Amino acid sequence: MAGAAPGADGGIEDRLADVVAALVPGEVVSYGDVAEDAGLPGRARAVGHLLATGSGDLPWWRVVTSDGRLVPGHEAAQAARLRAEGVVVRDGRVRAAPLGRFSRPPAAPVRRPRP
Repeated sequence: MAGAAPGADGGIEDRLADVVAALVPGEVVSYGDVAEDAGLPGRARAVGHLLATGSGDLPWWRVVTSDGRLVPGHEAAQAARLRAEGVVVRDGRVRAAPLGRFSRPPAAPVRRPRP
């Protein structure tokens, strides 16, 4: 970036990497969630860039799009890792997770009136 101080992007990447590194098994969040938690709202694309070009030591499989879509081209590997952590993946999307954006309390049973 022209005019940027050396290592200026390193601070942003470090903040984003810290959030991703802190994700625990079964926790699934969106790219935007990571950016917001790092204090960088609106920088979801920076999260994607970090995960696509980073060292690979981060739990990339725990980050999906806001509607639960898996990483294109890596759906099978990502789904397998998530399922191993108790995450429900169906049709290329996270449907439910123990923790994070996709965690929901069990729905109350539907009671139908008796005739």
